[in-house]
Amino acid sequence: MVGVDTRDVARSSLFMLTRITLENNSRQYQVKVRNLSPKGMMAEGSVPVARGSRLSINLENGTTVEGTVAWIEGTRFGIAFDGTVDMADFRRSAAKAKHEVPRHLSPRRKAQGNLRKV
Repeated sequence: MVGVDTRDVARSSLFMLTRITLENNSRQYQVKVRNLSPKGMMAEGSVPVARGSRLSINLENGTTVEGTVAWIEGTRFGIAFDGTVDMADFRRSAAKAKHEVPRHLSPRRKAQGNLRKV
């Protein structure tokens, strides 16, 4: 079925920049990470990849993961990781690195009670 998402892993939508290195190519390419899950990510950028290309991703929290390009659509492409990314560790590391953690990745906070009605 076209247009039906059959992946069974929840993804966190986010926007961050990271660097990838293609196998057999020492050049690093900067890409935008559009979403991230323990098993993969969607990246966007002008990178000469083909389906099945092997690459290394240097996430901003210091984690490096290896993966394979699973799909390509324009300048966006999906990467299936060889291993998994610990999302809780990723959030903690990103916070320690003083990166702004998107609201949807931050732990939910209770209302402070000083909210005003608009």
